[in-house]
Amino acid sequence: MKNLRNIFLILAGVLFLFSSCVKDLDTTPVDPDDVTAARVYETPEGYKQVLAKLYAGLAVSGQDGPAGQGDISGIDEGFGQYLRGYWYHQEFPTDEALIAWNDQTVKDFHWHTWGSSDVFIAAMYYRLYYQIVACNEFVKESTDEKLDEREISDADKTEIANFRAEARFLRALSYWHALDLFGSVPFVTEEDPLGSFMPEQITKKDLFNYIESELLEVQNLLVDARANEYGRADKGAAWMLLAKLYLNAEVYIGQEKYTDALTYIKKVIDAGYTLTENYEHLFLADNDHLDEVIFSINYDGFRTQTYGGTNFIIHSAVGGTMDPAEFGVGGGWGGLRTTKEFVYKFYPNAAKSLQVSPQPKNLKSYPVIEVPGAHQGWDPATAPQLASVNSDDVYEGYVWFPTTGNAFKFTQGGSWAINWGDTGADGTLEPEGTDIVAGDAGYYFITVDLVNMTYTLLKTEWGIIGSATANGWDSDQDMTYDAETGLWTATLELVAGEIKFRANDDWTLNYGDDGVDGILEMGGANIVIEASGNYIITMKLGTPDYTYSIARGSFDKRAMFHTDGQSLEINDVGLFTDGWAITKWKNINSDGTTGQNLDYPDTDFPMFRLADAYLMYAEAVLRGGTGGDQTTALGYINELRERAYGDESGNVENIDLQFILDERARELYWEAHRRTDLIRYDMLTTDKYIWEWKGNTKEGTATDSKYNLFPLPASDVNANTNLTQNPEYGS
Repeated sequence: MKNLRNIFLILAGVLFLFSSCVKDLDTTPVDPDDVTAARVYETPEGYKQVLAKLYAGLAVSGQDGPAGQGDISGIDEGFGQYLRGYWYHQEFPTDEALIAWNDQTVKDFHWHTWGSSDVFIAAMYYRLYYQIVACNEFVKESTDEKLDEREISDADKTEIANFRAEARFLRALSYWHALDLFGSVPFVTEEDPLGSFMPEQITKKDLFNYIESELLEVQNLLVDARANEYGRADKGAAWMLLAKLYLNAEVYIGQEKYTDALTYIKKVIDAGYTLTENYEHLFLADNDHLDEVIFSINYDGFRTQTYGGTNFIIHSAVGGTMDPAEFGVGGGWGGLRTTKEFVYKFYPNAAKSLQVSPQPKNLKSYPVIEVPGAHQGWDPATAPQLASVNSDDVYEGYVWFPTTGNAFKFTQGGSWAINWGDTGADGTLEPEGTDIVAGDAGYYFITVDLVNMTYTLLKTEWGIIGSATANGWDSDQDMTYDAETGLWTATLELVAGEIKFRANDDWTLNYGDDGVDGILEMGGANIVIEASGNYIITMKLGTPDYTYSIARGSFDKRAMFHTDGQSLEINDVGLFTDGWAITKWKNINSDGTTGQNLDYPDTDFPMFRLADAYLMYAEAVLRGGTGGDQTTALGYINELRERAYGDESGNVENIDLQFILDERARELYWEAHRRTDLIRYDMLTTDKYIWEWKGNTKEGTATDSKYNLFPLPASDVNANTNLTQNPEYGS
């Protein structure tokens, strides 16, 4: 691992070996054999190439993606990538994420047992300073004097001035990350000499003031909000970063600045950003150019390949019984899950799995006949089937007829060699008989008796009835049929009690579960609902056996969990199937197609987005900031919840700080906010909030307050006599 002195030496030579750039920042790489400052910066295009490298520094790990010529050494290149490192530090010490792997000291993040020699902490630290020094170099080389020396035209000077403001924003962003993660850190700007020297350490207050002053100045120099190329910083990004700095000021410098936070949050909200209609679309492969996103780290499956970034988040979250194809990747890495305490934010009464009904097993195979017809193209080989559950030549099953007057026949053996119709339309069957015609379009229960050569058709609509439902045993709660999936579904608020399925609001045709095995029997036993809650109930009829599923539901569409084969309890941190998996991030487009590359996602990372600004507004108001009001705050929160629930059913009438913290978790989980949020609420290390494996115990426990900051790497403290280690970490 290079220490900070060596990073300055490397960058003093301007060793920018420019990789291909991030989406819209599409430039040609600079020749690595000719990379002097004079050569790199002699043209406006050269300045944009360097700017592209600054943005790429957040997205990739080196000069030859996905790995090769890494920006920092001493650690696997994927581990040393900026976003991945930042995600580790913001998520792993919290209730939102943990990982099954045994890579070096990675589990120390969950346990709050890290030290000053931790390789992942050092990688993040050096990555921050690689980025900062790279930004310093750009700022130094883009002064008016430098541009005049290089005879840059006035028109190009204006554009490069915008580039310079963006570089200063990116430097402020990295210094904010350094302040938030490490506190008092080494400090270097473009004014410092290049080469080997010992940087001075800056206090948290002075660093706060520096970041603030930089952002206050560059906000006036950046392109207007929403007017820059996609993925580049503008006024909106600067306002959002200022707001975050002020919201956390009490942590950083012991002073409340909630009124200042509101000032800049309101600028963001008034800038024309709008919520994306579908929450899920924010985390898909085509999430670029969404009007909700204020600042993003951008990825392209061919041009920005890395083992960090969203590639890490998506691949590492897939394992167990999860199908990688559903996430747009070729395979999963089986690492990331979440704790039950986070699950409780959505499901306060969650049990072992979301599914509370038995998983159907030992489904039987029976003799079958087919129902080919106009509904499926008259092909016996692919037609719906009826089954003889007693092997007595009496068949039954359900078939969906999509149109009125749907014609069909019965066949056996998957061909037309044996077939029956109804020549007289009298309910009796004849070999090679006339087509049978159904009445209205709908879902039909069909019986066929080949002993007596008769059949019956009954159009059905299904519902759920019972003491667990709102109407008790008096009337049904209607279910909805999906012809594509073949499932009847209802989402209901139930109480402890019993239910059954019945057709057409009548007891003539009803199903229960005699064996408590997930398989339905006609007239079977009542199905027990053990606890009150919201449930998603599905019934699959079609060909026997008939099955059903009852799962705990949430109207909140932000609850994205995979529970099949996953235990809610985490008895072994190293076992992927301990802990529910999260399905939020995917390399799938909003139209269902897969991203460009199964190995490297197209999915961008929205570092700042409007929903966060809404939540920050509400928190700043509740913490006493002036310039906002609780009515507006409540309105913003309910906008988020209406998107999450699809209607006003999730709206709230009152909010408090604890609600806002929980709502931030529900809205922003796995977006690298949680550690900072928990520290602001004094919950990261204290006993005010405990989660599994906090403090390296299964039940969780409070930890030392020193873990509110990470230590400076021991290697740098030992090399630089100007540095003092964070308290309680030793040298």
